[in-house]
Amino acid sequence: MLKLFQKTGAVDWIVVFLGNPGPKYAGTRHNVGFMAADKCEKATGASIRRARFKALTDQIRVGDASVLLIKPQTFMNLSGDAVGPAARFYKVPPEHVLVISDDVSLPVGRLRVRTKGSAGGHNGLKSIISALGTEQFPRVKVGVGAPPHPDYDMADWVLGVLRDQDAVDIDAAAQRAWEAAESYIRTGPERTMDRYNRADA
Repeated sequence: MLKLFQKTGAVDWIVVFLGNPGPKYAGTRHNVGFMAADKCEKATGASIRRARFKALTDQIRVGDASVLLIKPQTFMNLSGDAVGPAARFYKVPPEHVLVISDDVSLPVGRLRVRTKGSAGGHNGLKSIISALGTEQFPRVKVGVGAPPHPDYDMADWVLGVLRDQDAVDIDAAAQRAWEAAESYIRTGPERTMDRYNRADA
């Protein structure tokens, strides 16, 4: 079988998988981006292990594009400290910096692909917006659901470990999130949003 993902040199795109490093945060809602990175590695043979830009990285080819994969190791609220230097080093414009993150405003397992947007209260996106100086970068958001009641502490919610059906649904969504990122690079935003933003996607 022809391998579609090949190592390469220069960088056309950066895919950022948001999460918090360390076993303490494994399997939490806030680490959906890292879960998508695991799916990417399985699908492509990538090994996101090289320490650069305050992140773990690898480089692959998706179709005709050279793609830098990044898992920031700065903790969520400083993710821009990894993304900004990488984008500047490779001269990758913001519209080619695609971020995969969790989203509490979406039902569990739902995806929403966007070409731009505000941070929406997400500290990782807020840090990347600050580092890039713009909101004009694409993202794939993975729904993790809202807290069960208004008084529930948001930090406790997003740092809570996924369990039972939520864990199953988020695992499947992490797979689709990587597929959506790949689709965005290969086919562009319109076709990707048409495919992945549907409730039944």
